[in-house]
Amino acid sequence: MLNTWEAVYFDHRLARLRELADVAAGIGVERFVLDDGWFGGRRDDSSSLGDWVVSENAWPGGLGPLVDHVRGLGMEFGLWVEPEMVSPDSDLFRAHPDWALAVPGRLPPLWRAQQVLDLTRPEAYAHVRDRLDALLSEYEIGFLKWDHNRDLVEAAHDGRPAVHAQTLAAYALLDELRARHPGLEIESCSSGGARVDLGILDRTDRVWASDTNDALERQQIQRWTGLLLPPELIGTHVGPPRAHTTGRVHDLSFRAATALFGHFGIEWDIASAGEQERAGLAEAIAFYKRVRALLHSGEVVRGDHPDPAALVHGVVAQDRREALFAYVQLAASADEAPGAIRLDGLDPERAYRVEPVTLAGGPALRQAQPPGLLAAGSITLGGRALAAAGLQMPVLLPEQALLLHLTAA
Repeated sequence: MLNTWEAVYFDHRLARLRELADVAAGIGVERFVLDDGWFGGRRDDSSSLGDWVVSENAWPGGLGPLVDHVRGLGMEFGLWVEPEMVSPDSDLFRAHPDWALAVPGRLPPLWRAQQVLDLTRPEAYAHVRDRLDALLSEYEIGFLKWDHNRDLVEAAHDGRPAVHAQTLAAYALLDELRARHPGLEIESCSSGGARVDLGILDRTDRVWASDTNDALERQQIQRWTGLLLPPELIGTHVGPPRAHTTGRVHDLSFRAATALFGHFGIEWDIASAGEQERAGLAEAIAFYKRVRALLHSGEVVRGDHPDPAALVHGVVAQDRREALFAYVQLAASADEAPGAIRLDGLDPERAYRVEPVTLAGGPALRQAQPPGLLAAGSITLGGRALAAAGLQMPVLLPEQALLLHLTAA
């Protein structure tokens, strides 16, 4: 999927988004998600939550022209919402200031210029449900990015604690919308990773692990999120060359290799990307489609490695006939050369063809000549040898990743 947030932010113009959709379809994107900024007076993050009506200023013809264009290109259309929140600067709050979740006599401190909408009030719940139902009925929307950008602070209803009741009301809202629209998929965003619990997982199709798309930070974020969730439930996106959260610059090969081990997507203005970048991204998407049945059904493996500057992880098919591993150089190593990495989880009695995968040009090396594995293009070894003796790795520059695809020989 492609999410428009880091591509356009609040700059919603039909021509600009059509161009982005054209490029997305051309490189193999399957779902196009319009992020924040499409409703009410929402030109920045300071207003309009709760006013779930398409903005007449930004979208004078409604969302139909964009939805039709996206679907005409063969992609699904998705939309960002934050249904459990309300902006003090909104038509909803001005009409119903008592609908905020609050102790009597005062509102909780603002965060991101928003308050929590008290869904335990039947009239507030019905308002949100009916507005979302109207949108899902009017447009062919296959996916909702369901955000939740603030904590519940001083959360009370009629002077009594209301976090538990608010949670149950949110679950009921999700259940009711999915019952009315059975094909709908929902992502739990929640600022990235702030709400990953069994109740949410029972009602959504994936979670957004973090609002940072910095590939270096994502290596650890996805590693630890993966202790609870399988890869197919974790949203993992290729961000722009310079991460907007950290300012770090990463090669496309590293960003793609990082995003590969999850529910793959893009969050980048690919309409402004060069032809070489688009080609590299198209190559990564095609490879993801080729191996996602493996990634989304196999066993996750976290390999032991003595160097704290490197990670080894992968996914092995249930029948152990195929695997995909990544050797990730997080930082410069204290060692002159890396040791061998051991590939666990394989069938010890089976031989495997090991092929390096060089997406978007592959990783940058710190050695003059590539090692034998990279130079030869493949090697065949037994599963027992790969687990016990392992493979000697090349000397990678920091913030690079080498992918290894294994198939039964």
